[in-house]
Amino acid sequence: QVQLVESGGGLVQAGGSLRLSCAASGRTFNRYTVAWFRQAPGKEREFVAHIDWSDGSTYYADSVKGRFTISRNNAKNTVYLQMNSLNSEDTAVYYCAATPYGRDRLVPTTTIYDYWGQGTQVTVSS
Repeated sequence: QVQLVESGGGLVQAGGSLRLSCAASGRTFNRYTVAWFRQAPGKEREFVAHIDWSDGSTYYADSVKGRFTISRNNAKNTVYLQMNSLNSEDTAVYYCAATPYGRDRLVPTTTIYDYWGQGTQVTVSS
C-alpha cells in the first residue's frame, strides 16, 4: 500500500513558478513509478509527467515539456514537480499517482496507476 499527499499548490501570476510535492508512505516507495496528472474544470484528467522507478527516466506531456521538471528524493519518499513559465492553461487540480510498473509497461494514462493523492489546486492568473 502506498498513500500519497500533495502539497505546494496555490495562486500564481502568469509567468511565475510553483513547486509541487508528493509525499508518500510505504517502505517500497522507491520501487514505484510516480506520475503527475491534472484536471481542469469540465475536462478529463490528463497526464503531465512521470519518473520511472527502474532507471529514473522521465517523460513529459508535450504541453509542459521544457517548462516542468519532475524529480524524486527516495530518502524523503517525495516526488516533486517544478513548474516554470506558468500560464492560464496550467490551471487545474494536480494529482500525483503511483504504479509498480516501469520501463516498457508505462503508458501516459490513468489506467495503470493504482494509488492517488487527493490533489492540490494550482491557479494561474493572467
